[in-house]
Order: sequence, then C-alpha cells, then structure tokens
Amino acid sequence: MDKLLSDIRACEVCKVHLPLGPRPVVSAHPEAKIIIIGQAPGTKVHNSGIPWDDASGRQLRKWLDITGDLFYDETKIAIVPMGFCYPGKGKSGDLPPRPECAPLWHNSLFDQMPSLELIILIGQYAQKYYLKQLAKKSLTETVKTYHEYLPKYIPLPHPSPRNRFWLTKNPWFEVDVVPILQQKVREILD
Repeated sequence: MDKLLSDIRACEVCKVHLPLGPRPVVSAHPEAKIIIIGQAPGTKVHNSGIPWDDASGRQLRKWLDITGDLFYDETKIAIVPMGFCYPGKGKSGDLPPRPECAPLWHNSLFDQMPSLELIILIGQYAQKYYLKQLAKKSLTETVKTYHEYLPKYIPLPHPSPRNRFWLTKNPWFEVDVVPILQQKVREILD
C-alpha cells in the first residue's frame, strides 16, 4: 500500500490540465473498513493536502457523526476522490474531477483494502461511476433510494455549503438518510 500511495501522490498524468499543478490528495490503509469517494479537492484542500479540510468536510463529519480524529484515522476510513487533484474553476464552482484518476488508481487501491464494508459515494460523479446503470436519473433520486444500494454503497449529496438549497428542498435527507448513515458507520467502526 505504501508504494501505491507514493505512486499516486507522485502522479502527473493530467498535469497539463491542472491550473494549480498536480497535488494528489488521498488517504488509505489496508485495514480501512469504510471508504469515502468524493469528487476532487478544492483549493483549500489542494493547499493543505488534507482531504475534506474545509466546510464541506465539517458538514460531512456531522452527517457521519464522527470526530475529526476518527475521520482521519486511515486504518478505519479511506478517503479516495474521483479526481485526486484540484481540477480548476468552472462557471458555477469547480470543474468536474479529471477522468483519468478513477480508472487509473481506484481498482489498485480497492485490491489492497480487503476489509472494506461500506463505500460512501458523494456526488453524481462517484455515483454514476460506481452504480453505473443502477444510478437513477438524478442525484436526488439516487440518494432517495439509498436502501437499494446497501449494504455495499450509500449515496450522498455533496456536503458543500453551496448545497444548502438542495438540503432545504429535500428535508427527508437529514430525517431519513443521515440516521441510517450514522447507524451503519457506528456498527462498522464499533
């Protein structure tokens, strides 16, 4: 695993497309039981090199009902984005994750984490990649039918402050999905 993580962190495959240059952000360990697959680091995470080191990460930890120490314990939780580097700015937020990363690195990482029990899919890119034809027409429908993907996967919206509108429009998420998410995380990590 150390060699693989070192190779990922040294990756420059899509260097010419990255406005801030490559800085792959990933956290994994062979003993991890949960993997969080998000989109791609933002500028704050690019600068710190710490996954989910921003407001989105604070919200995600609240949804998971875990401390920062537990969240960053790579022997328990692996953090593997769809795109390992900051992809740049788009019209309405960051650009999508670079398409090279997941096919290049994900299977190798998964192969070295035999204890995985739950894969948390955050956002439409992770959900479409992993759920394939099982993903619904929209992120909202996919998240709403989360029970169809258990026990292996649980789809979530992005916890970004930009998603306040989505959360306000879909109060069922925090009433129905978050408690199940917290229960699953507790069962696996206890």
